[in-house]
Amino acid sequence: MTAAPRLLDLYCGAGGSSRGFQMAGFTVVGVDIKPQPRYVGDEFHQADALEYLAAHGSEYDAIAASPPCQGYSIMHNLPWLRGREYPLLILPTLEMLEGLGKPYVLENVMGARHDAKGLAKRGLETHGLKAGWLCGWSFGRPFYRHRLFATNWLWLAPGHRKHTLNLHPRKERWVYGGHVKGLPGGAAGLDVRPRIVEVATIKTRTELKKASLAALQHGNGAQTAGVGVGHAKGWRLAAEAMGIDWMKRGELTQAIPPIFAYHVGIQLRAYLEGRHD
Repeated sequence: MTAAPRLLDLYCGAGGSSRGFQMAGFTVVGVDIKPQPRYVGDEFHQADALEYLAAHGSEYDAIAASPPCQGYSIMHNLPWLRGREYPLLILPTLEMLEGLGKPYVLENVMGARHDAKGLAKRGLETHGLKAGWLCGWSFGRPFYRHRLFATNWLWLAPGHRKHTLNLHPRKERWVYGGHVKGLPGGAAGLDVRPRIVEVATIKTRTELKKASLAALQHGNGAQTAGVGVGHAKGWRLAAEAMGIDWMKRGELTQAIPPIFAYHVGIQLRAYLEGRHD
């Protein structure tokens, strides 16, 4: 295959999404307005994301963007957060991406979906994303963390499994083998590793297409340490469950699980390769 395609990751944070796209075989350049000393991508630029996109977007094969989610999250309705102003950047980012014409992936929280009641109440319908979404439990990972992924190309999500996890932080007895509905005998000893193709072994377009299809498969639904722990307690276990070991707690709360970006990214690579057939 030719050199790895270059992907621009806007609003990258510490790089949860960037790591997933790297796993899918991209060279990833991250952009964030804040310093990111623990960023894990291949290159980082501290800059305004939209300004960088306008100046350099045409230099990349594909673009990913994760505009700040706080203004769209249902957490915005909490009493102590009401009235706070947050940047609302989905619409301007989406308009710039559409104008550029590059394949893109725009990620955000479920509160930003196009039919979300919260957006309608605030007059923000134009920010709503008509998008597919991913759940950690669909990959056999012990968390949900639903996230929307809007694209201008076709991608497929795995089936969404019924939520059966006990996420209460004081009820972790099943983490190491306790009973879980639908998993007779508990979770102890079951394999929860993602079914990830080693990108370095992909040599032909046929192999890439097979890898893209493999990305649609999910794990066996087993559970592991890291479920039932919130942001306040056990965040290191949560980091382990998400496959993130380089971030601090505050960074983790905003992170996209790499397995999500990998799943979308391996299909994006197949799409890019298909355009050159």
